[in-house]
Amino acid sequence: MSQHYLPVREEWLARRVEDILDPGQRIIDPHHHLWDRPGWRYLLDDILADIRTGHDVRATVLVQARAFHRADGPEELRPVGETQFAAGIAAMCESGTYGDVRVCAGIVGHADLTRGAAAGAVLDAHIAAGNGRFRGIRHSATWDPDPEMLNPAYTPAEDMLDSPGFRAGYAELGKRGLSFEAWLYFHQIPRLVRLAQAHPEVPVVLNHCGGVLGIRGYAGKRDEVFAAWSANMRALAACPNVVVKCGGLGMRLPGFGLEQGEIAPSSQMLADAWRPWMGPIIEMFGTSRCMFESNFPVDKGGFGYAAGWNAFKRLAAGASAAEKDDLFRGTAARFYRIDA
Repeated sequence: MSQHYLPVREEWLARRVEDILDPGQRIIDPHHHLWDRPGWRYLLDDILADIRTGHDVRATVLVQARAFHRADGPEELRPVGETQFAAGIAAMCESGTYGDVRVCAGIVGHADLTRGAAAGAVLDAHIAAGNGRFRGIRHSATWDPDPEMLNPAYTPAEDMLDSPGFRAGYAELGKRGLSFEAWLYFHQIPRLVRLAQAHPEVPVVLNHCGGVLGIRGYAGKRDEVFAAWSANMRALAACPNVVVKCGGLGMRLPGFGLEQGEIAPSSQMLADAWRPWMGPIIEMFGTSRCMFESNFPVDKGGFGYAAGWNAFKRLAAGASAAEKDDLFRGTAARFYRIDA
């Protein structure tokens, strides 16, 4: 797990204070988590505190993170507890008690798609539990030859996306108008290309810039990784049903090392580190198929919420007003069907 998560150091983050750039830019944060784990709690009050650092965040999308699963009942239905929890948070925010932001306006859950057509019943349970907010599934596919690169909470087979069982479960998404949240590493993108081509009826969003790696066996190989990543991303961009989340680079995996400074990185430092990756993504896919994401609290180990969105605004500085609206709000609103 340590390869993925950097510790959140509140005092380290607090030393970096910046003015908010373009505070009137409306934002939907399309990727965050809420959980209550031993030693790490990130719930509604926590994300509201981050949002209230100054950016105009109107709504958010909660993405599955193995939180608040049901304690009993059929194993395959236990992840529905996370959707029930998120729907409750959404209802709390829709009351107006916590201001104008609509946290969990969209919900992405988990179902084991390798169960084939039987996964359909789990999807139906998520839809019922979401009270109109459930949008899709994330079934993490992250695999690497180095076992130290694997998240022990997920043990997908190398060929999971190509397997008949998974494909049959995946087809159930299309029958229900649900999307697929793709989290995998850059060298696995060709498998996602085949999946997206085989099922053009399923909307796909690629998480975290396509799984850039820069640690362990990938350390010191930035040019080699970039060449393979960019070729794979260009092939994926040819699939019109795929959009990309630009974010997730605050994790340990990309190996930027900005967490090693005495204080949290500035938005300029973040923008400089991220531009070589996010710039090509936006060029390949276009702003109508890209959305900025916080990936909090995972990326909170690497930077503060205010600085992160300032960095995105620096990256989008040369874009038109319509293109900025796509990147910060519009693409997420369309993909997740959010009225914010």
